[in-house]
Amino acid sequence: MIHHARLLLPLLTLAAAPAGDAPGTVHEIRPDALPPPYATGSAGRPPRVVPRPDGAAPAVPAGFGAALFASGFDQPRTLRTAPNGDVFLAESGAGRIRILRTLPGAARPATVATFADGLSLPFGIAFWPPVPNPRFVYVAETNRVVRYPYGSGDLRARGPAEVIVPSLPEGGHWTRDLAVSPDGRTLFVSVGSASNVATSLRGRPPAGLPVGAAWGDEAGRATVLAVDPDGGNRRIFATGLRNCSAMAIQPGPGALWCVVNERDGLGDDLPPDYATRVQQGAFYGWPWYYIGNHADPRLADARPDLAGRVTTPDILIQAHSAPLGITFYDGTQFPAEYRGDAFVALHGSWNRARRTGYAVIRLRFTDGRPTGAYEEFLTGFVASDRAVWARPVGVTVAPDGALLVSEDGNGTIWRIAFHGTR
Repeated sequence: MIHHARLLLPLLTLAAAPAGDAPGTVHEIRPDALPPPYATGSAGRPPRVVPRPDGAAPAVPAGFGAALFASGFDQPRTLRTAPNGDVFLAESGAGRIRILRTLPGAARPATVATFADGLSLPFGIAFWPPVPNPRFVYVAETNRVVRYPYGSGDLRARGPAEVIVPSLPEGGHWTRDLAVSPDGRTLFVSVGSASNVATSLRGRPPAGLPVGAAWGDEAGRATVLAVDPDGGNRRIFATGLRNCSAMAIQPGPGALWCVVNERDGLGDDLPPDYATRVQQGAFYGWPWYYIGNHADPRLADARPDLAGRVTTPDILIQAHSAPLGITFYDGTQFPAEYRGDAFVALHGSWNRARRTGYAVIRLRFTDGRPTGAYEEFLTGFVASDRAVWARPVGVTVAPDGALLVSEDGNGTIWRIAFHGTR
């Protein structure tokens, strides 16, 4: 079902939204209005990351301000705010988890500490149980999930890592994110695909696999897995998500959301990336279908049994934008209309003739339901046609209601605060 918002600005067509759109620009991409495969060629245009120009700062909507919050990190990625207000950072390049402790309204963190180190490409962070005083911090490495004993306010793990999920598929998409169900009974683990479109997956699947599950080199991949908090009872929760790179629990409804990097090679505008509620037992198409019942021509007729069984995602994002982070806004600093909306960090395209992404977008919700539209919120990271100075990754809401955004181009974190009139 497609929901429509009352849009305050003109919608852009699918092909007319270059990186660097102004904050407030609204987009809506409809599943029934996608271009055909190969309507354009496929480009290979990785950006050159340059130092931040003197005085450069992200562009924000009127009434907001963006300021450099912290710098000097090695591939800063996921940001998560602990119940006590400490901000946890997965510093993936350095193999460690950092804590940024901030006084209310402060422009910079008062303390930056190393909570845990010696990790292999850490990305996902979760607190368990999801109550004001969690006892563990879970961390997803690229090949496993571990947890550390924790007490509220700790700046260093109380003990060594305990392995919870001993083995995850390695290679390919390396990010593994985590989320905890509101009742604390389930730990969700996202695992991306090993390849672009898995053209080797032809013929009948092995018996006993969930609908749309992959096998062979892609076994257990392009999924959201579910395990008990102790790592037991491992099962596949949803399939066909090429790279569910980040997850979040929606306050109120308690729904699991993820943002997905879709496949390449079908053209500049196909298929869209997306954000969606992840439903138990649902199949989202990869590799045989995309955005509902659109068959990938490279696997045409490979799985006719799956036709009509693909769940269409909720919010489509311009193709190749590379969403890597999502958070729901539950603070009180921003104007009231932001409450319940979500922010998504777009790492930016490398495979599109005209750049897209390199931004943070706002997903619009009405009464807890997605409208299908999104708007540019944080832009201005593109220096030229060939160069960018930041690549957004992580997003979280600070305890004072500001939004924190990590970017791994120059290893910085930005703070976006509202200063205008409500």
